[in-house]
Amino acid sequence: MFIYPHMDRLYGTHKPTNFVQKSLLAVGSGLMSIADPSRDDMISIFGETTGNLALRSMREQMIVDPEGDRILKERPVINTKTVNLDYLKSLPIGTLGKEYSNFLVKYNLTPDARRPVSFVDDVELAYIMRRYREIHDLTHVTLGMPINMLGEVTVKWFEGIQYGLPMCVLGAFFGPIRLGPRHTAKYLRLTLPWIVRTARQSRSFMNVYFEKHWHKPIQEFRHEQKYDFCWFVIRLLNRTRKISQFIEHINSDLLASSLSCISHWL
Repeated sequence: MFIYPHMDRLYGTHKPTNFVQKSLLAVGSGLMSIADPSRDDMISIFGETTGNLALRSMREQMIVDPEGDRILKERPVINTKTVNLDYLKSLPIGTLGKEYSNFLVKYNLTPDARRPVSFVDDVELAYIMRRYREIHDLTHVTLGMPINMLGEVTVKWFEGIQYGLPMCVLGAFFGPIRLGPRHTAKYLRLTLPWIVRTARQSRSFMNVYFEKHWHKPIQEFRHEQKYDFCWFVIRLLNRTRKISQFIEHINSDLLASSLSCISHWL
């Protein structure tokens, strides 16, 4: 129904559509995404039919960055055929690869679950959208965000500020409506100011060749991306009721960094 006969398929999963068809898809999928955030199919369609300008801007940012430009040229993908999950599982505790492996196991996820791109009418932009989806879980890992409503809203703010994708902005603004009172208070007082600040100062994650950093301690990796994790840890330690449980889940380097920051603020 939505195939536009006057445009050739540009890649295997491409579904050519004209302006009117894209507009209808954008409005319908946008409304469905707000009504039911669990509809990842609708979120995907909304992202593809509204993200053209943002994707072009993302491409320009990648071209001028050496690592981002390399990603565009090599077009790496993240799935179980290209990433050795057993190798990641065997890496030392506290490395990026190990943390990513633990994240997938904890939430019963697979990198193969990401939906293919269909409605982007440019091969390179379609790859950028695919790359965005494939590093989404790695964004969670790097930010230290869980998969719950608060974690997803936080990640959407980060992605919205860094990439400008309308679907991320939509999720950032409408997601908090579904937060409970306790999470809303934490979100407004702690999470929102932090994520806005850190998204602006961090390197664009689209320019990060994550696959080349599996072996690195995650704190070192975060520091290289100019990601201010310590700022958040201070406030988390000041608010949590289970500090001991938090300490058990961080490595010694991160603990030393956190204590150093705390002593500075004191």
